[in-house]
Amino acid sequence: MDLLDAFDTAWLEFDRRVHRVREDQWGELTPCTAWTVRDLVNHLVGEHLWAPWLLRGATLAEVGDRFDGDVLGDDPIAAWERAAAESHAAFHRPGALDGHVDTSGGESPTTDYGWQMTTDLTVHAWDLARGIGDDDTLGDELAAAVYERVEPEAAGWQGSGLFAAPVPVPEGARAQDRLVALLGREP
Repeated sequence: MDLLDAFDTAWLEFDRRVHRVREDQWGELTPCTAWTVRDLVNHLVGEHLWAPWLLRGATLAEVGDRFDGDVLGDDPIAAWERAAAESHAAFHRPGALDGHVDTSGGESPTTDYGWQMTTDLTVHAWDLARGIGDDDTLGDELAAAVYERVEPEAAGWQGSGLFAAPVPVPEGARAQDRLVALLGREP
């Protein structure tokens, strides 16, 4: 699965679940420690507000703190729709994946950034599904592609606060279970 196919699939998985959040579910907890459904969606909206800027070559300093805090306002679903549409278009702009972006980890190839965003969408689609009691099934091809990208990096993330410690899974577990367990979630 190539990057844009994976990104699009993950984007749709998250989008589908955002549109299933009922009004009374925004305060529900998710598998992300101390994050409610609203906190989780706010995180993704913030990330997707950043993407068009970074993919156009803006630095972290140029973007500044404009996307800090609550970016959902009174209509979280509409906030997601706007941010997601702009991010999606930015990733699909011709040449968008050919350069580098400024990230908190330093300058990174845009393809690495694209996989980071894809991972975020994928894992948080699962988290959101769990938080709202929805079907948490991710496509096997997407889960396998993200796992393949994340697995070599995961040990280096331990202690960073990005993810909890990996959870053991049985030998032969499906890709989705291996992925979420690797990132500290109980499948």
